[in-house]
Amino acid sequence: MRVRNVSIIGHSGVGKTSLTEALLAKTGARERMGRVEDGTTASDFGEAERKRGISITTSVLKIEHEGVVINVLDAPGYADFVREIRGAIRAADSSLVLVSAVSGVEVGTERVWNTAENFNMPRIIAVNKMDRERADFYAVLADIRTSLKGPAVAAYLPIGREAGFGGVVDLLARKAYTASASGDVPSDMTDIVEEYRTTLVESIVETDDALTEAYLADEPIDDEALQAAFLRAVHGGLLYPVLPISAFSGVGLSCLLHLMAQGLRSPQERGALTGVDGQKREPTDDEKFSARVWRTTIDPFVGKIAYVRVWSGVLKAGDTIRNTTVGADVRPAHLYVLNGKDLVEVGELTAGMIGALTKIADVHTGDTLCDPNAPIDFGPLYLPDPVMSVAVTAATRADEDKLGAAMSKLLEEDPTLHFERNAETGELILSGMGDTHLEIAMEKLAMMGVKVSGRTPRIAYRETVRAVAEAQGKHKKQSGGHGQYGDCWLRVSPSSEDFEFASEIVGGVIPSKYVPSIEKGVEEARQKGALAGYRVQNVKVVVYHGSYHDVDSSDIAFKTAAGIGFRAAMEKARPTLLEPIVTLKVRVPAQFTGDVIGDLQTRRARVQGMEPEGTVITISAVVPLAEIQTYSADLRSMTGDRGGYSVKPAGYQEVPANVTEKIVTARKAELA
Repeated sequence: MRVRNVSIIGHSGVGKTSLTEALLAKTGARERMGRVEDGTTASDFGEAERKRGISITTSVLKIEHEGVVINVLDAPGYADFVREIRGAIRAADSSLVLVSAVSGVEVGTERVWNTAENFNMPRIIAVNKMDRERADFYAVLADIRTSLKGPAVAAYLPIGREAGFGGVVDLLARKAYTASASGDVPSDMTDIVEEYRTTLVESIVETDDALTEAYLADEPIDDEALQAAFLRAVHGGLLYPVLPISAFSGVGLSCLLHLMAQGLRSPQERGALTGVDGQKREPTDDEKFSARVWRTTIDPFVGKIAYVRVWSGVLKAGDTIRNTTVGADVRPAHLYVLNGKDLVEVGELTAGMIGALTKIADVHTGDTLCDPNAPIDFGPLYLPDPVMSVAVTAATRADEDKLGAAMSKLLEEDPTLHFERNAETGELILSGMGDTHLEIAMEKLAMMGVKVSGRTPRIAYRETVRAVAEAQGKHKKQSGGHGQYGDCWLRVSPSSEDFEFASEIVGGVIPSKYVPSIEKGVEEARQKGALAGYRVQNVKVVVYHGSYHDVDSSDIAFKTAAGIGFRAAMEKARPTLLEPIVTLKVRVPAQFTGDVIGDLQTRRARVQGMEPEGTVITISAVVPLAEIQTYSADLRSMTGDRGGYSVKPAGYQEVPANVTEKIVTARKAELA
């Protein structure tokens, strides 16, 4: 039986899971549709998914239509779960992009479209929710053609609109399909059908040289040749057909299923996959075995599950395979295929299959698995950097003891999470792709028996100087026997380097053997600046004079004196506070541009520019990190969940005087 693998992708809330349910019910895989609102869908079976009514993980479900087995990968829409989205796209051979008939192309649509573009995925575009108020297929089609790169063209047109949406017209066949029957095109649609059919035919013939010649010569092209060329173009990603549907009412689903069964690319049509060293693997059973892990998860009962896409060859239960990413051999005793939450055991996995391996420690998301006698590495699964962080605190000492092991499991399952101790603030920082992502991560820790709380992390401010100043550092102590004596004069000045130290001692007023101790004393002292106790940077310190005692001077005495001198000089050198800044890129539909820019200005941001991309605007700004620590939730509220953003560290900048005063006051209270 023929097999097809397709990822269903799109902006959050466009109805991907509802469509999956409708397809399962339509093909008889389920007796009736589950509902997202009721938590009864086959895709969203996790507790967090049912609780929130959103997809968090990618589910693989099997449907059969027209003699074709279609593995549907229902991916999340939230950008917080980018690992799941990218994994689903790469594991499949084609993508079904879902767009709302009401909202049109949104930020999430463009994001997944660009990912599919990067991986050369053939695409079918379904305009869902055609039965909703304000649904407009033609406006959305124009939006798609303007906003999304590539040759998108209508292959079907809607019959009726909004609540009256009752069927679709197949443009190539000039045939109408309603919920109850098929027949001729409605008389009032004849002209528009011919108009859009002409556009479709022209788009098809442009993908085939022989048809182009015949078309330009006004030679007749029979329907079979046109249909065959259409399917070849869809398989090859040369044409992106668009059709209207309603997952809720089921209108258009028969045509969508037919298009999926006939128009989705087969694993074999995908062609050879190339490793990082230039080796290739053809997607056939005759090749040496190779696969990539596109997702891992920790099941409380089964343990670790590695989801794999087999690229070439055959893997049988008990075969030894090599993980070339980590250089370890593994031997899976059991092999499975996926159908929702069920793992169905099989004896082998062949080229093109999506399966699962269990209880294998040395396997991680993005790893390459292969025949040990024919090693290959397909390279890493690139993922974006986190955009939001929380400071994590264990509820009890017992939770603290268990936190490390539990967090290791969490990071193993989700590589878009980062966890580290901030050396400057002493906090344990968990970073992820958004507030929802982090909330779910902490809920998973609780399910592992580790209770934690999260709060906004402290900002690791820095201090520096704006002037040149000199001061004496003198440490003199006599307590019987040998005393302690160290005396040095230091000059502090601004520097473009993080820290510079130099000696201008002449005449032996301080023996050279004590200079390293002076440098060490300054280095330690600059870890707590004179203004608010933050680390000092961009400073140059010169020791230029001093004195010593033949008996009482020592390394520790000069180290102590240097600390005293540095603090005294810094207080005179116009100390100032620095704050970390980031480069922020916000992608929002054009209508939200004014609101977003206005909000950024209240956050002390410097807007650098705006780049229009169809109906979406990318706003670039430099903004203090302290001002965007809750930006994920704020942007979602501001744009109705239609915005996205990324951040990159951009160094430090001076804090305004009015803000500095508040920070210093709060810091002194904290230290007190």
